[in-house]
Amino acid sequence: MTASLRRFLAPREAPPVEPAVERCELCAAEVAPEHPHLVDVAGRALKCACRPCALLFVDRPREMAGTAYRTVPDRYRYDPEFSLGDAQWDALQIPVGMAFFLRNSLREDAVVACYPSPAGATESELDLSEFVDGVGAGRLGTMLEPDVEALLVRHDTTRSECLLVPVDACYRLVGLVRRHWRGFDGGAEAWNHIDRFFDDARARARDVGGSHRGGPSR
Repeated sequence: MTASLRRFLAPREAPPVEPAVERCELCAAEVAPEHPHLVDVAGRALKCACRPCALLFVDRPREMAGTAYRTVPDRYRYDPEFSLGDAQWDALQIPVGMAFFLRNSLREDAVVACYPSPAGATESELDLSEFVDGVGAGRLGTMLEPDVEALLVRHDTTRSECLLVPVDACYRLVGLVRRHWRGFDGGAEAWNHIDRFFDDARARARDVGGSHRGGPSR
């Protein structure tokens, strides 16, 4: 009898955890791990989308249930002639050397600067003149699509670079910082992930003259 009871007393194995299934937030269809995103312009939020739903909002906003959506494009661009002086960066009053800049189509006179932090994306609204006199002065600034793209800038005393990227890429960077940042300076692991993120973005990017740096075409 003792032997027959032993199987009830033994620790039970936890049931396997099924991976969460991602779904389109418009039609609820299952989507692949790599899938398009929509921007809810009024709510300034990203939504997962299947490809058919994403195609509905390519190139122009539409109204659905009273909310404008735009499909996030997949282009990456860089400008080898981009330059930004320390004084121009300091004028933005961003306390770190990495930030991305968004234009909101609902407010033509304002630009939002966001920088990744362990708590998420910290936002600072800029006057348009501060943007066009610095980060937005280059060729990438004239190409920037409101709501769905961002200028991703990395600046320190030795270099200054700017990439035009899809806005969802910026929030992937925010996620990397949140997951891996340790202590005051982030730690080696966090900066390895950040460096790899920028390496991948550069590899995807075409310069504004049309030549390609290498890596997959976007």
